[in-house]
Formats: sequence, structure tokens, C-alpha cells
Amino acid sequence: MLQLETYTGGIVETNGHLLRMPRFNLLVDAPQGVARWLESQNVKVDALFLTHQHFDHVMDASAVKEGHACPVYAWTEFDRDLTLEKFFGAMAGSAFSVPEFAVDHVLKDQTEVTVGDQVWKLQHIPGHSPDSLCFWLGAENLLFSGDVIFSGSLGRSDFPGGSHQQLVTGIREKLWSLPAETQVFPGHGPDTTLGEERRSNPFLQ
Repeated sequence: MLQLETYTGGIVETNGHLLRMPRFNLLVDAPQGVARWLESQNVKVDALFLTHQHFDHVMDASAVKEGHACPVYAWTEFDRDLTLEKFFGAMAGSAFSVPEFAVDHVLKDQTEVTVGDQVWKLQHIPGHSPDSLCFWLGAENLLFSGDVIFSGSLGRSDFPGGSHQQLVTGIREKLWSLPAETQVFPGHGPDTTLGEERRSNPFLQ
């Protein structure tokens, strides 16, 4: 039986979603503090999915990878242009750096991946970040959307490499075809469903 827990941490309250399965534990995104939280829960992670490489989603990726000896799955190799650390460091007036990590499984141009005996459908939807990736577990109707879509909102598109039109088009073309009852677990804020967002999300009407 699958159990899902969410840790929220870092300066912009980023979600890290932990899926506990009978013989496999999967973490989606690695916000600051999640490595220590996993340790406090006495949980060993067997794989780490990254929805994109913005700093708030990957600050603890290196610590999780090192501490759990788990493979990392992401759309592209580690890229400091994607972490936005220079962009936000300049805005804040103070430099910071994401600890570098290796991506073991580059998912670019793939449409599905099998991890933990489960088939995950991959939906690449740029617009918030060039590498934004949604992971859909059809067997459980769960979608991990990163910063593509939130409850009542969308990811920002005013960062380098962003495009509002690209984001909206990607959502309509790639997410609306999934079941309306699909539960959505985003990178920030509460969970929702695709049906609810299609009906009432003001940015998608």
C-alpha cells in the first residue's frame, strides 16, 4: 500500500513528497532541510525525482544522494544556469551556491520511466523552467507537478528561460488529457486535482 507524506522547507516553503511503497521509497524534489527530516523519520530513500533544478527544489539533492546512495532522475544534467542561484543571489545582494550533484538518469526526450516496479509517465512542460517535468503515476492517479501547476495558480514565467504561453499550452496539451480525478501534488502549496484546476484555475480559463 502506498503512503504519501509531504515535507515543506526552505525560504519559499518548497514541498518534498515522500512516497512509501512496500519495498521502495521515492522522494520527489529535495528542498532545504528534507535530508535531516528523512533522517528524523528513519527513512531510506531508494530514488530521487527532480521536477526541475531551481535552487529551492534541489538544495538538499546532494545530501540526499550522498546519505542514501540513491540515483537521481532529472530532465537534464546538473546545470547552474537552471538553479537560478546567480539570478537570485544578485536580486538578494548575497551569493549562495547549490551543492553540486550528479544526475544518474537523464530523462530528456523520454516519455516514461520504470522505477520501483512502477511505470511513470513523463510530461515535459517548460515555461516556468526549461527543464520542468511532471511525473504521473497512472496506477495510482498521482501527478507530481513541480512548479508547473498549483492549486488555483501556475508557476511563474518571469524567470530566465520562462514563457507564460509555453506553460499554458503545455498544460492544456499534456495534462488535460489525464483523468480529471488525478491528484496533483505541486512544488508549493496544497494538493488539488486536475479536474478542479481545469474547472476553476483562473489562469487556465
